[in-house]
Amino acid sequence: MDLRIGYGIDVHQLADGHSLFIGGVKIESDFGAVGHSDADVLLHAICDALLGALALRDIGYHFSDSDPQYKGIDSKILLERVHKIIRDKGYEILNIDSTVVLEKPKLSQLIPEIQRTIASVLCISADKVSVKATTHEQVDSFGLGKAIKAYATCLLTKINV
Repeated sequence: MDLRIGYGIDVHQLADGHSLFIGGVKIESDFGAVGHSDADVLLHAICDALLGALALRDIGYHFSDSDPQYKGIDSKILLERVHKIIRDKGYEILNIDSTVVLEKPKLSQLIPEIQRTIASVLCISADKVSVKATTHEQVDSFGLGKAIKAYATCLLTKINV
C-alpha cells in the first residue's frame, strides 16, 4: 500500500474592501483576505498539502501570483486543477484535516457548508474533510484580526488499477 501524507499552510493579510472566502464559501464580513487570487487561505493550504504529499512543490509553483491569468481566480478552480494533478499521478484522497485561525467572524455555523463545498470540488464525501476553526486569543497579527491562517494535512493512497 502506497500512502502519502501532505502538509500545507497559508497566510493572508486581512483588510477592508476585500471579500472573505474560506473553503470556497463567501463569508459575510466587513473585511477580507488580500491576495492575487480570491485569497482563500483554506483552499490554498489544502492545495499545498495535496501537492506536498507527492513532492510536487507548492501552489505558487503551479499557479504563480505573477501570472495575470490567476488574478482574482476562484480558488475552487485551483483546487480542481490540483486534484487533477494528483489523480493523473495515480493517487486519490483518503482524508483531509484542516484548521483555520481567525478571530472573527466565528465559523462554527459555516463549517458543514465549507466541508460540503470542499468535498464537492474534490469529488469525495464530506466525512473525509475535517474543518476546524480556532483563534489566536488576541495575540499577534492573527489575534488582532489583521491576518488569517490555515493549516491542512492530507492522506493520499495509490489507486489500484
